[in-house]
Amino acid sequence: MAHPPAVWLNASTATIYRHEIERANHELTGIVGGNEPGAPDTWNFSIDVARAWEAAFYETETPRTRKVALRSAMTFSPDRGGVFDVFLSLVRRGLGGTVGPGSQYVSWIHDADYIRAVEFVIEHSELHGPVNLASPNPLPNRDFQRILRETWGTRIGLPTTAWMVEIGSFVMRTESELVLKSRYVVPTRLQQAGFTFLYPQWPVAARDLVARWRAAQDRTN
Repeated sequence: MAHPPAVWLNASTATIYRHEIERANHELTGIVGGNEPGAPDTWNFSIDVARAWEAAFYETETPRTRKVALRSAMTFSPDRGGVFDVFLSLVRRGLGGTVGPGSQYVSWIHDADYIRAVEFVIEHSELHGPVNLASPNPLPNRDFQRILRETWGTRIGLPTTAWMVEIGSFVMRTESELVLKSRYVVPTRLQQAGFTFLYPQWPVAARDLVARWRAAQDRTN
């Protein structure tokens, strides 16, 4: 191209990292997943897709275009059909208890911070390669679920065992890895570059998302 774009942002995923409970995965020393001990073979599918996707992204030289692979965690917004809507629907029905062992980490990012982070990456030319888009404070599933229940205003939350998740995943034609894999991911490169999160902690983010979800329901009723 005679006038190539200054930056190319490619959608990747935080799922590319290994199932991890003991230490956080960040861009500098994080370990890409695949065939790790204790992880079912079916979990390799999303990792293989992510690795192939990034390999295709990097294989072409673009000397005048900066490349950034956005390794995004689950992005929570109150929109109908989104991932937050799914989590909240379980809580509303009394099914929002601990999933599986509960020790697996949930990495997430508030939608406002996601948008601001993308704008930040565009503006900061020193950022290239993989950049994690995730809150700096992931938390175990048991705590994530408990905070969401408390924010909604319910004490009831039936737990879901791993085998129940496997059956539900089969029925829904999806993978249990989406909720059983420990996504322990932190945004080291964003923070080192000076990015400040509006919603770094899950309790504050959950309150905002629940309030906006309720407001959207009021507008449609």
